Amino acid sequence: MDAKKIIPFLNENKTAVIVAVISIVIHFCVNLFTAYGIFRDELYYLACGNNLDWGYVDQPFLSIILLKINSIVFGESLFAIRLLPALCHAALIFITCLLVKELGGNKFAVMLAGITILFVPVFEGIFNFYSMNSWDILFWTSILYVFVRIIKTENQRLWILLGILIGLGLQNKYSVMFLCIGLFIGILFTPMRKIYLQKWVWMSAAIAFIIFLPHIIWQIANHFPTLEFINNAKLHKNAPINPIDFLKEQFMNLNPINAIVWLPGLFFFLFSKSIKQFRIFGFAYIIIFLFLAVQNSKPYYLTPVYPILFAGGAVLIGNFIANKNLNWLKPVFVISVIFGGIVSMPMAMPVLAPETFVKYTQSLGITLGGEEMDRNQNKLGQHYADMFGWKEMADSVAKVYWSLPKEERMKCAIFGQNYGQAGAIDYFGKKYGLPPAICAHNSYWFWGPKSWDGQIVIVIGGDEEDYKEYFKEYCQAGIIDHPYSRPFERHLPIYVVKGLKKPVSEIWPQLRFFI
Repeated sequence: MDAKKIIPFLNENKTAVIVAVISIVIHFCVNLFTAYGIFRDELYYLACGNNLDWGYVDQPFLSIILLKINSIVFGESLFAIRLLPALCHAALIFITCLLVKELGGNKFAVMLAGITILFVPVFEGIFNFYSMNSWDILFWTSILYVFVRIIKTENQRLWILLGILIGLGLQNKYSVMFLCIGLFIGILFTPMRKIYLQKWVWMSAAIAFIIFLPHIIWQIANHFPTLEFINNAKLHKNAPINPIDFLKEQFMNLNPINAIVWLPGLFFFLFSKSIKQFRIFGFAYIIIFLFLAVQNSKPYYLTPVYPILFAGGAVLIGNFIANKNLNWLKPVFVISVIFGGIVSMPMAMPVLAPETFVKYTQSLGITLGGEEMDRNQNKLGQHYADMFGWKEMADSVAKVYWSLPKEERMKCAIFGQNYGQAGAIDYFGKKYGLPPAICAHNSYWFWGPKSWDGQIVIVIGGDEEDYKEYFKEYCQAGIIDHPYSRPFERHLPIYVVKGLKKPVSEIWPQLRFFI
């Protein structure tokens, strides 16, 4: 866009800009003043950034390289790490507001959509820490926005931009493929099916494939580790969920109050006669929903599709109010969305101190955690519990490390049972002078045992029976504890083990742990 046109463009979209800026302010304030620490997965992503590659066991490379660039420019403080997801949330709000205008929405519809995207709990949570999910939602919405522009303008060259966005989206997270499947099949149910005879569509697909190709080559070269990761997750990690519960979780993740916007959006795309050309989006939602529901997928996998439904719902509501002259309904919708967002915000963003948060959830009768949480000892829930204990873990390990004789420290490795533990050593251990961690969990396994020769290693947690089998000596030298961390990370022993009975090169392949 011409620089001279930027100011008029922003002025035309003043409401979107204001809501987006409010979003940034909220995220910045939370990240500056939070009493919570770095999230488990953020530790892992930073470690991935220090081992750049065309892919990782559990994701492609785009979000990692973006985090690495961000770290080089802004550092690795908690605020710096969460700068990009905060900006992604603002961008999502802005693009959703643009979608509303493209779909024929009035000024109130733009405001309603923007405020709703701001206060949706699952968005508040996802955009408050760094992960590929922030970018994923933004890519889905950007792809749908360009697709709307293609339908409206019939500008065939926009297919090139669409292909680029799909390719980059796939390099961020595979779930963009769900959107492609939904759109591809959904088009067959509409008169748009004739576009499959046009060269631009297939050119778009070719561009997306070429952009994604380096990661495909990486998967082939490494014997498809992601397939092993996905299979293990289905067998040992993901809890079974039936389609009915999958649907219920959609309402809970989005906040039941917000159904007053997204359900009309689904109706709008499926049945409104005024926008028949956009019926594809209603079909796409149903197809993606069914595909994920029968695959026993996690409910939040469907999250990226909802901005288009919120946009459609805002248009339908805005036009209905204008046509019926029911202006009194405007504050009803806005206040309902804001109220619901404020009530649910503590469950999505760490705005309350841990003790206050526990009292707040108890007052609402909400139980957090999941099956693996010990609710008698930790009532924060898995998400928040994963933000505690990492600094204390590195501190405890450092005390053990520096208690060793110098000749042993020079040969000593530090082994984490999972990427959170290893990531904590790599992130917090720098100031203690700790060596980089070794770990067999996900991509850490690919990075190998480094210089460890098997003579001595500090192990976080683990099974004493394994130490008896594989090592000549072992002893407990410390303990890790934090009242808010997850149960399996509390009362965690630190062992010093010596004399590996087998060569490291022989034992390392057996430790491989992708899940």
